[in-house]
Amino acid sequence: MKDYFYGLGRRKSSTARVRVKKGKGVITVNDKPAEEYFATSQLLLHELDKPFIALQQENKYDISAKVSGGGHSGQIGAIRLGIAKALVEMNTEFKNTLRRAELLGRDPREKERKKFGLKGARKKRQFTKR
Repeated sequence: MKDYFYGLGRRKSSTARVRVKKGKGVITVNDKPAEEYFATSQLLLHELDKPFIALQQENKYDISAKVSGGGHSGQIGAIRLGIAKALVEMNTEFKNTLRRAELLGRDPREKERKKFGLKGARKKRQFTKR
């Protein structure tokens, strides 16, 4: 049997490489406890438990995540997707439950690039009729 299961999650410009293994529910992000790493965004922190709550498997697995790019919101979304993918790799029977809880879909929304001749992605100069 494998020591851990791997899942890759992306959200906005963030990428998370997640390892899930049997344990006591410890979440580590970039070699720090998740509470310390996401200290400023405590409201978002409960998002990381959603895949386990959907499967009713709270505090049974340890998570180790390496995350880069983006802000805290995007990083938490990337970790959540990585956890869900790793759980599916662990047990394919989890796939339907996680899919119904909308935890396996990649959110495709990205920042739109600035276009030349415009002030931003879509903002134009003010129109004057006369």
